[in-house]
Amino acid sequence: MRRLLSDAFRTLVPRGEERHGPLPPLMLILTVVTGLVDAVSYLALGHVFVANMTGNVVFLGFALAGDESLSALASVVAMGSFLLGALAGGRLGTRFALHRGHLLRTSTAVQTILVAVTVVVAVVSDGRVTPGVQYTLIVFLGLAMGLQNAVARRLGVPDLTTTVLTLTLTGLAADSATAGGEAPRPGRRILSVLAMFLGALVGAQLVLHGHLALTLGLTLVLLAVTSVITHRLSTADAAWIRPRP
Repeated sequence: MRRLLSDAFRTLVPRGEERHGPLPPLMLILTVVTGLVDAVSYLALGHVFVANMTGNVVFLGFALAGDESLSALASVVAMGSFLLGALAGGRLGTRFALHRGHLLRTSTAVQTILVAVTVVVAVVSDGRVTPGVQYTLIVFLGLAMGLQNAVARRLGVPDLTTTVLTLTLTGLAADSATAGGEAPRPGRRILSVLAMFLGALVGAQLVLHGHLALTLGLTLVLLAVTSVITHRLSTADAAWIRPRP
């Protein structure tokens, strides 16, 4: 099984990027997760983001200025949860500083548990988003995405932050041959954008048709699969597990 997974991921790793091993495709899966989760938070939880903190800062400003369609409390809770998750991710990054495979495996396992709580809440509430359900989902999803963002930062794979695309899109244009650049990793950058788009599209389709629990369930499956695959590929002699400067 491990050999089959290694062969499959080897075909997805760009030439010259072997030092990151299976991390790029695994982090693309996490980018899809971000699209799914932000579709849930924005469309079902009152126009708030749990992964895109730039959006929440802007929404907070709008809400304080009097926009009644936005909730200042929801934005603050989302940012606070995200920060706590990022703090936990930083602690994990320190603990597994010498093994990127164990770091990603553990972080996605923790995310799986956090998202599992949201699935249970969504099922028990039968998809009805009461204030209690709303803030429970914001907190647990915010924790999960803060953790993911901190770990992605520690893994250090270029152009794969998994939660934001502003710099990725900027690099795609600013580093292009048209702009006089060397256009490094255009394929990875494009795939990152498409992964986020795919997650958002699928998530929106499900949420808008009343399938909140199913959307969260799909997120849960993607995280669990990522954790299991990372565990399978994290052999002691794998060069990619070592941190890169």
